[in-house]
Amino acid sequence: MSEEKDLEQLKREAAEKAKEAARKRLAEKQAVKAKKEDESKEENIDIAKAKAAAAAKAKAAALAKQKAKQQAEEEAASDEGSEPSEEADLDLAKQKAAAAAKAKAAALAKQKAAESAFGDSSEADDKATAKAKAAAAAKAKAAALAKQKAAESASGDSSESENKATAKAKAAAAAKAKAAALAKQKAAEAASGGSSEADDKATAKAKAAAAAKAKAAALAKQKAAEAGSAGDDDLAKAKAKAVAAAKAKAAALAKQKAAEKAGAASDDDDLAKAKAKAVAAAKAKAAAAAKAKAAAGGGGSDDLAKEKAKAIAVAKAKAAAAARAKAAAGGAAPEEEVEEATPSPNQKYLDKYVKVITEHLGGDVLEDSYINTLSKDVPTLVAKADTYFKVAQFLKFNEQLGFDYLSELHGTDFQTHMEVYVHLYSYKNRQSVALKVKLDRDEPITSSLQPLWEGANWPEREAYDLLGIIFTGHPNLTRILLPDDWVGYPLRKDYEPFDVEV
Repeated sequence: MSEEKDLEQLKREAAEKAKEAARKRLAEKQAVKAKKEDESKEENIDIAKAKAAAAAKAKAAALAKQKAKQQAEEEAASDEGSEPSEEADLDLAKQKAAAAAKAKAAALAKQKAAESAFGDSSEADDKATAKAKAAAAAKAKAAALAKQKAAESASGDSSESENKATAKAKAAAAAKAKAAALAKQKAAEAASGGSSEADDKATAKAKAAAAAKAKAAALAKQKAAEAGSAGDDDLAKAKAKAVAAAKAKAAALAKQKAAEKAGAASDDDDLAKAKAKAVAAAKAKAAAAAKAKAAAGGGGSDDLAKEKAKAIAVAKAKAAAAARAKAAAGGAAPEEEVEEATPSPNQKYLDKYVKVITEHLGGDVLEDSYINTLSKDVPTLVAKADTYFKVAQFLKFNEQLGFDYLSELHGTDFQTHMEVYVHLYSYKNRQSVALKVKLDRDEPITSSLQPLWEGANWPEREAYDLLGIIFTGHPNLTRILLPDDWVGYPLRKDYEPFDVEV
């Protein structure tokens, strides 16, 4: 029981300490707040004093102007009536100064009352002090004016010219002050107008830039449409030209070799050079055809690699035929065909993958296999549409392969068919493989690889969103980039926007 009492006592003491700390913090906050309010009040009082002084100066200047005007009128009046009028003016000026001082004091009192919404007793003292100072200033001004009038009346006509000069000087000073104030106002208006003009110019420039971008986009779309229609024709023409050039080269080489005599060492060198030239020309033609096809946007990297391989094979066959023709004309034995290209260092891995898959799944699960020379010589397997998931599953779980990481998945529209390309990597063997499947373009449907590799989730959604490829077994096959009500698939070659303005 004593331990429980001690615990309760400690809790109460802790609560009291927390309350005391909270009260101290609250008191400190209130003190800081009160200090800030006092400082703001003092600043407001100083501003009010400065305004009152400026108003008093303006009143004095106005009174000086009025006196100058009255003096001008007094020149035409008689000397006898001048003294009573001056005394009346002096009384009128005193009354006006007193009224102005009272008005300023009242305005200051109103301002202080509005500002001191939660002030203390010191505000009343400040107001009284401000009123007293304003009244004293007004009295001092009135006394100075009375002294000045007395001096003017004592000096008589001789001092009238000096008073006129003084009045003129004051009037000139007041005019200069007004001109300066007007100049400041105009400068402020010009600054605000300049900023608005700059904003208008910036807005106009932005609109012009947007219009130019829109025109450029429209022109690009038009050119793309024209290029799309003419791309296939240009590609076919380029291929035809390449084939014709290869045939012409082969015919010329055959004629040249038939005319030459065999048996000389120089002939062998010429033949080797001719073969090398023919191979180089064929490669150049194949590269040109590949570039033309890539510019037209009609095919993928694998098709380009196959076309290059075909062109090189044709060139080799032509060179071998020319060698045989020369050998027949000269009676010499035909030389060996052009040396084969160096095999890829990844060929052994491709052979391994094909062998393991064939031994376990059979030889009919793969449609093709090759080294993709245009993609870092990656071994590439082309699975059939109905064995795509089966091959992918085997690639992951087989102990000899173990491709446990999916680094890439995308789809491509080849116009004649759709393809899904998957790049896999084995951390255990530090080897890569590419798996492809060709799909019907009208109904591109295949199995989802998300159950095998979670990394296939979003890439398959992207392929569905942009190409319309359906992955059966996907847990959430919905659009990922475009809204759900989007019409069509933008990466299809025959895509036409539903809204032409988009």
